[in-house]
Amino acid sequence: MLIPWQSLSEETLTNLIEYFVLREGTDYGEQEVSLADKVAQVRQQLQRGEVVIQYSELHESVTLLSQAQWRQQSLWAEDDSH
Repeated sequence: MLIPWQSLSEETLTNLIEYFVLREGTDYGEQEVSLADKVAQVRQQLQRGEVVIQYSELHESVTLLSQAQWRQQSLWAEDDSH
């Protein structure tokens, strides 16, 4: 289930993005990027619709996915249901 980022409080959204950024350990190349900058980048991706927030009822967890990852998961789910 997708969760609209606009439905989350500012604090909850920031905490979710920070958790995601810290967990992912994304490689930003040779340039060091601050946590605040990483959070701002992910927030912009959410606002542009490039990233979505997904709640998994099965795992009782929330994660951020790129649109491509979410579409791929949706296709897998459709294939499993047939």
